[in-house]
This record gives sequence, C-alpha cells and structure tokens, in this order.
Amino acid sequence: MSFNKLGLSEPILRAIAEEGYSKPTPIQEKAIPVVLDRRDILAGAQTGTGKTAGFTLPLLQLLSKQAPGRDKRRHVRALILTPTRELAAQVGESVKTYGKHLPFRSTVIFGGVSINPQITTLRKGVDIVVATPGRLLDHVGQKTLDLSRVECLILDEADRMLDMGFIHDIKKILAILPKHRQNLLFSATFSNEIKRLADGLLNSPVLIEVARRNTASKSVRQVVHHVDRERKRELLSHLIKTNDWKQVLVFTRTKHGANRLCGQLEKDGISSAAIHGNKSQTARTKALANFKKGSVRILVATDIAARGIDIDQLPHVVNFELPNISEDYVHRIGRTGRAGNEGEAVSLVCVDEHDYLRNIEKLIKRNIPKATIKGFIPDPSIKAEPIQRKSRPHSRNRSRSDRNKTSHRGNH
Repeated sequence: MSFNKLGLSEPILRAIAEEGYSKPTPIQEKAIPVVLDRRDILAGAQTGTGKTAGFTLPLLQLLSKQAPGRDKRRHVRALILTPTRELAAQVGESVKTYGKHLPFRSTVIFGGVSINPQITTLRKGVDIVVATPGRLLDHVGQKTLDLSRVECLILDEADRMLDMGFIHDIKKILAILPKHRQNLLFSATFSNEIKRLADGLLNSPVLIEVARRNTASKSVRQVVHHVDRERKRELLSHLIKTNDWKQVLVFTRTKHGANRLCGQLEKDGISSAAIHGNKSQTARTKALANFKKGSVRILVATDIAARGIDIDQLPHVVNFELPNISEDYVHRIGRTGRAGNEGEAVSLVCVDEHDYLRNIEKLIKRNIPKATIKGFIPDPSIKAEPIQRKSRPHSRNRSRSDRNKTSHRGNH
C-alpha cells in the first residue's frame, strides 16, 4: 500500500514524498485510517516502528479540514504529551516536517530551559502543542496556556510516563481538557497500569498492535560477553578499537556510571559523550548532534535519557550494564537494526548480573549466544555481589515538589 491510498491531502503527501517515503509502515497503515475516522485508539508500538508519523499525519489531516483563517485567533487544538524532552523535540520536528505545506503553528514546551520564550510563543497563538507533563502544568498554573478547546489528545510512550511517576500530572491535565475530544494512546507495553489509564481515558478504542510484545528484532544480532565487573571498560575499549566501531550507543544503569565510563573512554582515546537527566538541555542536544554527525564515536546514556533518540542506521548498541527491568533490554537493543538495516547488540555481563540475563532470555524466549575473547575470560573465583536495584518510581511516593524538580530538569 502507498500513502496515496490512506486519505491524506496533497500538501501532506508532498511533505512525505520530500522526505523520501512512499510506503507506510505497519503501524501507520493500521493507525492512520482509524484516526481519520475520529476513533480513539490504543496502540502497542515500540520506538522505531514509525509511530510518530502514525499519529502526526492523520492529526494534521483532521486539523486541516478546518484550518484557521489568517485573521482568526489561534487556539490549541491538539496536545501531544511525551515523557522526555528529547522525544518532545523529535515529535515537534515531525509535526513541522509533515505540516510544512499547511498553515499551522506548533510549538514544543519542556523543562530545563527558560519558560519565557515559550510564553512569548504561546501568546502569539499556536494550533499544536507538544509537551512534557511538568512544564505543561507550569504553563497552566501561570495561565499562559489555554487547553479548553483541545480537539485531540495524544499520549506518546505512555508506559514510560507512568514509569517516571507522571500519573498524577496526567490526571490533572485530563481534568483540564474538554470532555469531548479524540484520544490516542501509544505504549510499547500494556501493563495493568496502562490498561487502567486506557479504561478511564479512551472511548470504545480500536486496539492496534504491531510486532509481538517484548520481542527483539530479527535484524539485530545479539551476543553476550561474560567478563569480570572490573574489566568491563577495558573489554569495551578493546571491542571498539579492534572492530573499528564508529558509532556506538552504550547503556549504563546510572547517571554517575555514565559520567564515569565516558571519562574512562576519553582517557583510552575514544571520543565519548554522556547524556542523562542531570545534563542541561543544551549539553544533551549538543552531545546527540555530535554523535549523529560522527564527531563523537560513543554516546553513553541512561535508559530514560535515551528515550526519544532516533537514529535510522545506528550499527551498535552495547549494554555496559544489563537493566534490572527485562523489558528495558528490548527497548535498548531496538535502537539498532531499524529500517531494514542490520544491527548488533552486545552485552557485557559480569557474575553479579546472571539473574538479570536469565530473566531477559526468559522474556525474549531465546538464549543469547555467548562469546569469549582471549585475555578476558572471567575469573571463576570472583563471587557475585548484590546490585543496587533501580526500582521504577511510583507516583504515590513522589511529592509535587519532586515532580516539579523533574520537570525543571526537563523530565530526564
């Protein structure tokens, strides 16, 4: 099927063609007609499936049926909520790209940057707002944003928003919005929390799922290297230099771990940058741009900071530390092997992480091939030590002031 058969207008089709796309992805093919039918949807789709265009394209089409006149005062007609500022920026770019031949104004608002330029933009009038929950509520509280005429609400990566403790913020936002509106909820996983949120939010939704839940792409070659915990950095440097890897996304569990590893790789002569919630928006944007253009070989990231990173031809992902939440392994390695390209996911596993590895293999229903490299065979006398578990934050345990701090840091 081509985009021409999905009921999209000529200006949108022209923008799609200018981006070099001709055929919709499965999520786009399924979601676009349903959204155009003004139905609510509950969509299961992971990053890299084309889900952003899956809701951006039909949203622009629906809004263009009643495009604002030049003299008519603009009001917010569509609200897109995302968990992180990187994802908000990415979605905002998608709105601009596909709507460039349409008379809409859109803006992106998130924490970690000055609120004043955002206020100036909002006062001029916008049709589409892409936002993180904390900063959105800041604007509502300052009465710089009117959501009383929103026609469509989109929750993107809703599972991650709940993981980050934004359920109370989301409920506050829902209470502000008009009752009669279209709702689109996108989530990589369907937990019980997501189902409860969907039940209270969606009206007779159409369920759309692409790819089986919690499965790794067949285009990603996975391998595990067993190694002593103190020799992981040495092995990582060896793999990068020996294989001449040019672009590698490396995951650590903690912000401190990301900073430490980044510094160690730099000492090894490997250009690196770290992104996580404690980095300023400017630093994170610069690090990602340098990584994409190749001036930085290694990008070291935490799980939440990496959400929203979208690089079509990323060849290598390395789990420097395995995640204690098995589903995060699938999200991590899904950063590579996209758009028909092959990718490689390497996991450096020490004796402390054997339980995590077993849980991951159980989740993806396969044993990950193991490899050993001469000179890095683990010392069998080293005993496992407990890992400080990173539990998922629960909104009931987070005060409003805590969430405000998060939002002003940019929601990670």
